Order: sequence, then structure tokens, then C-alpha cells
Amino acid sequence: MKDFEAMQAFYGETLGLTFWRRFGADMVFFKLPETVGGRSQALALFVDRWPSNAAAHNWAGLDSATTTLHHFALAVALEDLRKTAAALEAAGVKTAERVFPWVGWRSLMLQDPEGNVIELVADDPSVLDPDTD
Repeated sequence: MKDFEAMQAFYGETLGLTFWRRFGADMVFFKLPETVGGRSQALALFVDRWPSNAAAHNWAGLDSATTTLHHFALAVALEDLRKTAAALEAAGVKTAERVFPWVGWRSLMLQDPEGNVIELVADDPSVLDPDTD
């Protein structure tokens, strides 16, 4: 992670995720809404000196030339989507609205300080068109 403080501020202050726990100066967790069976979900930020939890413990960061990760999505309520867009724009975060008729979603696409793409997605029945490819 290039700027740990900027990333924490972005997810905590700009996006308003709920702070959950910090471990020293190099690891912070934000709590996301509960999911299957009431299990908590988390967005975890680690400084880059921490090893990966993958089998080989290798971590060299992500490079668009070597990964198929396109973006990740966080669900928001439809009534909050436009307010969120205005607040993000006021904070200097560029957003792009996207509509996905095949599934009935309206989304805001944005980037965090390190260039990771985030989709804020809301169900919007008014755009649903199941015949769309």
C-alpha cells in the first residue's frame, strides 16, 4: 500500500465505512454489512510489508497487466446513491454513473487513492429490463 493514511481516510471518512479494529500502525479493518448467517464482512487494509494470506504468502501488489480483478462492489440504498454522488464530487472524487438494465442496478464507479476501482451499487427496479444482453 503506497499511502496507508490516505487509504484509511478515504474508506473511513470519504466513503463512511464503519471503523472496526486497528492492529498497530499497519492493519485496519472496516466493518461491512452482515451477510449469510449474520457473519460480518470486512474491508481490510494492510501496509505492504505484511505477507499475503495466500498459500505461498507472496505479495507484490496488484498490477493491471497481471490480474483479472476489475473492481469490487459495495451495496448502498438507492435513496442514498445520488446523495453519495454529490458528497463524493464535493470531496473531489470523480464518479461515473452506470446503469445495468439486465439486473436492475444503478451504480457509481469511482477510484480510491491507489487507483482501485469501486462500484457503489443500488437496486433500481425502474431500470430493470430482463431482455437486455
